[in-house]
Amino acid sequence: MPNQRNHHLSIPQAAIIFLFTDRHCFRTAAGAPIFDNDWTNLMMFPKALTLGAAALFLTLQGPAYSGGPEFDPAPLATVAKAIESRLNTRIGVAVFDPASGLNWNYNGDDRFPMNSTMKAFACAALLERVDKKQSSLDQRTIITGDMIVSYSPVTENYINTADMTLADHCEATVTISDNTSANIILDELGGPIGVTTYMRSIGDDVTRLDRNEPSLNEGTPGDPRDTTTPVAAAQSLYKVLFSDELSASSRKQLMQWLEANKVGDATLRAGLPHDWRIGDKTGAGAYGSRGNIAIIWPPNHTPVALAVYVTENEAEFQARNKAIAEIGAAFKASFE
Repeated sequence: MPNQRNHHLSIPQAAIIFLFTDRHCFRTAAGAPIFDNDWTNLMMFPKALTLGAAALFLTLQGPAYSGGPEFDPAPLATVAKAIESRLNTRIGVAVFDPASGLNWNYNGDDRFPMNSTMKAFACAALLERVDKKQSSLDQRTIITGDMIVSYSPVTENYINTADMTLADHCEATVTISDNTSANIILDELGGPIGVTTYMRSIGDDVTRLDRNEPSLNEGTPGDPRDTTTPVAAAQSLYKVLFSDELSASSRKQLMQWLEANKVGDATLRAGLPHDWRIGDKTGAGAYGSRGNIAIIWPPNHTPVALAVYVTENEAEFQARNKAIAEIGAAFKASFE
């Protein structure tokens, strides 16, 4: 049974919720997953306070709640339990709002496949290299035919050209979820280990990336590769976007890509009012996996980070989208 714990923090207000499911991906004739098909569908805080954010990685374990009267966890808890029962699925949700001391999660320390949500962190890692002048967003790579992997709707139009910059690849992989662009970014990072190394550098000792696209979407139950937890993912997204780990220009660029997401209209965005600002990244994979990580701006409120993961279910893709949208609607209700 989920439990709740209190934590009181004094860093700017934001909340994070993540949602993942792990079932739907195209497969080969042999049944192996071949790609993630999620296509279907700022604040800053001072450097001195980043230690408080980093400490959250150690203190937020398991479903928890602490916060002011503006947040009522009951709608989210009720909906998460209902989805868990209705879809016969594993589900994990994490909400993070350090300004008010709000920490709430449901199965928040359980591991889930990241799928394409990892692309937000891969681009954050690239932006760190840009800040250190180890890479340039203007760099170009010749895209050869053998580089193209499943679901690459942007890069497949640029075979045998060097027309796309690294900035173009981040835009393609965050906003459209282009898998070849993701692999090109991973190559610039030295492979998937580059994402893991970056996550460790910002205090996340949980999130790990082990494989490239499309293999990272296999999501075999019990396999720790290419996984995160809702709590770790939420805290990391917050830290990437609102601490000074990245330069102000890099944070702004990453947020612009997240806000321009074109493949998330059926998930969290579908459950939120159209006038709510949101930046998010979706993901999907085998074994019923579906996920959504987001930064959301409720009206007259500072940013709230929200993350949800679901996996190990037999639900159709649209049913999993609907479940994530329900989390979005419950999130709204929790702030009313």
